[in-house]
Amino acid sequence: MTGWPSVGVVLPTRDRPGPLRIALAAVLAQDYPGRVSAVVVYDRAEPDLGLADGDRVRVVVNARTPGLAGARNTGIGLLDTDLVAFCDDDDEWLPGKLLAQVGALLARPGAEFATCGITVVSGGAGHPRLAGSDEVAYADLVRSRMVMVHSSTYLVYTAALTGGIGLVDESIPGSQNEDWDLALRAARRHPLVNVDVPLVRVAWGASSHFARQWQTKADSLRWMLAHHPELAGSPAGAARVYAQLAFAYACLGRRGQACRWAWRALRHNWHERRVPVALAVAAGIVPGEVVLRRLAARGHGI
Repeated sequence: MTGWPSVGVVLPTRDRPGPLRIALAAVLAQDYPGRVSAVVVYDRAEPDLGLADGDRVRVVVNARTPGLAGARNTGIGLLDTDLVAFCDDDDEWLPGKLLAQVGALLARPGAEFATCGITVVSGGAGHPRLAGSDEVAYADLVRSRMVMVHSSTYLVYTAALTGGIGLVDESIPGSQNEDWDLALRAARRHPLVNVDVPLVRVAWGASSHFARQWQTKADSLRWMLAHHPELAGSPAGAARVYAQLAFAYACLGRRGQACRWAWRALRHNWHERRVPVALAVAAGIVPGEVVLRRLAARGHGI
């Protein structure tokens, strides 16, 4: 490559025309010396062809598996750029995001994948979430989901994505945790380069397509355990996933399953703070919805 590498941005979308326009405008407004193009991929929704702008912005429909993973892969397949980036349709890149990440990648020989910090926006308030390091290792992602390693921060060399890391896995239930799976596969090859500054605004709230899909959440977590056995070997990582499963089953009203997963979580890490919350929901002491609202107000999830 000569000069700055070209960047193609995939924006999957479904039924969020207003936020999508903000997300796309922020991508195109990046002050970056290389070529930037975008592919807007409509998933199970009528495309707005008015967003198209020659080679700079293409508008297509998901031609693969319905869902977020298939939409991302549809966009990747249409790009001819050196790098691929993701931006969800309700998130917003901040000025300098692209330049900072590409610079960090170029400064780290052998690096393939970059992330950055985020600001979680919930209820009108912003909560910065940072990794506290200039790289994220595989062990970090096994131990913790690391919410700041968010799909809207991802920037990866196309050759690495299509030739080694692999595309987004379309078999994961509901396309939930597909970004965590991708980051784990990438970090297994090389640590992720991290620009530890909040350069993406990530919206949390009821507008999420995944917000209350508890059965799908449980199925995707069990998929992660089956496809990443290292998770079960990490006391903290296993306990976190098991407790999240306990909470999901509690919200579904399946008290027995919630208690069994809570017990497994405690056996791995008796300090796991999600366990008493899951058990309180399972016992009917507090609704899961109330727990989620209170956590979201502080920029946290379960």
